This record gives sequence, structure tokens and C-alpha cells, in this order.
Amino acid sequence: MVDAKLEIKDVTKIFSGNKKNSQVLALNTTNLKIMPNEFITILGPSGCGKSTLLRIVAGLEEQTAGHVYLDGKEVYGPSSNRGMVFQAYSLFPWLTVEENIQFGLKHKDLSGVQRKEIVRNYIELVRLEGFEKHYPRQLSGGMQQRVAIARALANDPEILLLDEPFGALDNQTRTLMQELLLEIWEKSHKTILFITHDVEESIYLANRVIVMTSRPGKIKADIPIELENPRSYHIKMDSRFLAYKEQLTELIREESLKAMMEVK
Repeated sequence: MVDAKLEIKDVTKIFSGNKKNSQVLALNTTNLKIMPNEFITILGPSGCGKSTLLRIVAGLEEQTAGHVYLDGKEVYGPSSNRGMVFQAYSLFPWLTVEENIQFGLKHKDLSGVQRKEIVRNYIELVRLEGFEKHYPRQLSGGMQQRVAIARALANDPEILLLDEPFGALDNQTRTLMQELLLEIWEKSHKTILFITHDVEESIYLANRVIVMTSRPGKIKADIPIELENPRSYHIKMDSRFLAYKEQLTELIREESLKAMMEVK
């Protein structure tokens, strides 16, 4: 039996509230296992804690209780074995495309020739040939996000974590980036954990869609997506795709309504 690549075990997160001595339960006893090479999307209503969960996995946020294991070893703080891509492109504006991608490699025991070869490979993978010497301000939003993905992959992480990376892009660019990310996943065989609020995106990309409850967030549903790979955007018109969309939309609607009632 294959061991889980990532295990989230009984993770709880409590934040301090706005009022004195008040607390907010953001995540409540959350459990999830992700197997090697899986592409998992996490879907949930706004404020359900999905980004908080991703930050805990990345080591950028400390859980109040519970444990996170990567390849059987407990996660403590950030590490190069977890590549993170945010919605904001988070590139260094004073570095070129190739310098941004190479940034993390400087801390590895690699020769200059090896670093250049890795950078060249990932520039080709994200289709940015000819833009090596460009600075972020000279690139479109989609191109900047391709650089961010290439930079994360260049460190050869065990898992790639993406927090709504296409949320700020226009619809056409977003579709193209989804197709590119699937292509990268098929070539790199990386395990991917992807946060989104978009139902169609979650189905199109994933092997499994994890649905979270409204706050306090925990796993509501774990739905295998039985669609063939490689995928093209045409599959979004397939009856199976539409059935998944109806199922997931209803699950999210239930949780969104709960959240609205709690506010009242």
C-alpha cells in the first residue's frame, strides 16, 4: 500500500478575535490524506479557512492543535520541500525572469552551469522563451504567474501549494493558465494542492475535490473526479462534468447559506 504524500491530522486553528479575550475558531479538527502525484483542489465558501489550511501546510502559519506530515515527517515551518504560489505574483521586481526563477537555487549545492540548465528547462516548461531578461513590470499578469510557478518548481519541491493563483486573471488568461498547469502536472508528476473558490476550475484541474464547510472549516465532502487525462477545455461541456458541477454547486450553496444565517 502506498503511503500518503501529505497527511493533515486533526488540525485546528484558533485566531484571536476583535474583542478582548475573544477567539475565532477558523479550522476545526480537519483531516485529509493526499497520495503521491495527486492533483487536489480545495473548494469552499469565503472565510471557510481553506487558505489558512494551505498556509499551515506551507509552514507559514502555526496550527493551534493537530499535525501535518509530509512523507511521514512532521512539518515545522517553511521549507524548500513545499513550493508555494500565491494569488499575488510575489516576484522580486528588481530581478529578471531568469533571476527570479534561479533565486532559490542559490542556496543549493549546484554549479552555475547546473543552475542555468534548471532555469532554462523551467522557462521552456512555462513557455517564456525570449523573456529571460525581462523584469516583472514588463510582463502580463499571466506571464508573471508563470514565472512564480516556474520559481516554485525549480526548487524541486515534494508538493506544490497554490492559493487561488489565477484569481486575479481575466477569464481567457485563466483558462490558458489552467491548461498550462495541467500540462506541467502531467510532465512533472508533482503532488499539487490547489485552493480555489471556482467550481468549474476545481473540477477541471483535480483528481479529487475537497469541499470545506463554512467557518469553522472542516472537510464536508471528498469527491473523486473520474474524468480522463489529459483534459482539454471541451470537457467542461461533457455531461459528467456538468453533473459534478451541479453536485458541488449545491454543496457550496448549503455552506454559504449557513454562513449567511450565522451572520444574521
